Amino acid sequence: MNNRYCVIMSGGVGSRFWPFSRTDCPKQFLDFLGTGRSLIQMTYDRFVRLIPKENIFIASNEVYKDLILEQLPEIQEDRILLEPQRRNTAPCIAWAAYHIQAINPNANIVVAPSDHLILNETAFLSVIEQGFDFVSSRPALLTLGITPNRPETGYGYIQVGENGENGISTVKTFTEKPNAELAKVFVESGEFFWNAGIFLWNVQSIIKAIQRYLPEISSRFEEGIPVYNTDAEKDFIAHNFPACPNISIDFGVMEKASNVFMLQADFGWSDLGTWGSLYDRLAKDKEDNVVLKCKTLMYESKGNIVAVPRKLVVLNGLEDFIVAESDNVLLICKKEEEQRIRQFVTDAKMKFGDEFV
Repeated sequence: MNNRYCVIMSGGVGSRFWPFSRTDCPKQFLDFLGTGRSLIQMTYDRFVRLIPKENIFIASNEVYKDLILEQLPEIQEDRILLEPQRRNTAPCIAWAAYHIQAINPNANIVVAPSDHLILNETAFLSVIEQGFDFVSSRPALLTLGITPNRPETGYGYIQVGENGENGISTVKTFTEKPNAELAKVFVESGEFFWNAGIFLWNVQSIIKAIQRYLPEISSRFEEGIPVYNTDAEKDFIAHNFPACPNISIDFGVMEKASNVFMLQADFGWSDLGTWGSLYDRLAKDKEDNVVLKCKTLMYESKGNIVAVPRKLVVLNGLEDFIVAESDNVLLICKKEEEQRIRQFVTDAKMKFGDEFV
């Protein structure tokens, strides 16, 4: 148990959930489901059942330090790894790995995003237990693959190779978000699984992989990280972290390494990356509408998701739309075109500055 560690990645801005998710308070800090706990709090609650709280680290951008301490007061400040600049998941994971190695060179680590929805937490914890057992006894890089139930174009896919025991297989290929036709082929083949973006490995295994496949990152940390939360480490990270390339761990390591395995899992997973994914997971009325944090009157309207806090929303003749308001922004967008929301955010910033983003 003392060799188990967790890194919760919490530095994203969640722009596809605009206007609820904003730069100063991204989606991981919001209570989307009305449970009284934000997504990052729910993620922490899951892992603390399996891992000592002193072994749980939060990796995030330095601008979110106060939010993290406010929402997770049980986390000691020296367990928060604050990035001076967003550089994607590979530098984030590298820093966490070298930092944990200095604490415990035998550490086994699970890395997970802070904004995923897990419906069956008992099954999830059982999968993580199995993953820890696997990576603690071999130099493997393990990722979780979710059994797909539809040809989803918003997720990456993992193609499995030879089947091992207990649902663990070798990995043939990784594929980024496919088009609808290819996603259908993937699901029908039975060889492809959704990439959950959750990883397990021994600290030595991931550091060796980073040294081999991302030497431009490992070289930034090889001289050794000073004790955390000292001026020495702050200076070290301020100098070295922004110099790392902006690259994901999937592209930088997982797609290249030969010791990658996938553990097949099914625990009611969603990455809650979009309004549509939230819609899919929530209870619907008889016309398939989803209502969040507001009161509504619906007339000849179906398939919508409506989130306009503290207001009465009256819809007439609207079908398959997102209607969301937060602070000074009202969004009305077809669900099928929600991938354009990121562009809406970019356009709003270019035209009006930071006021609306």
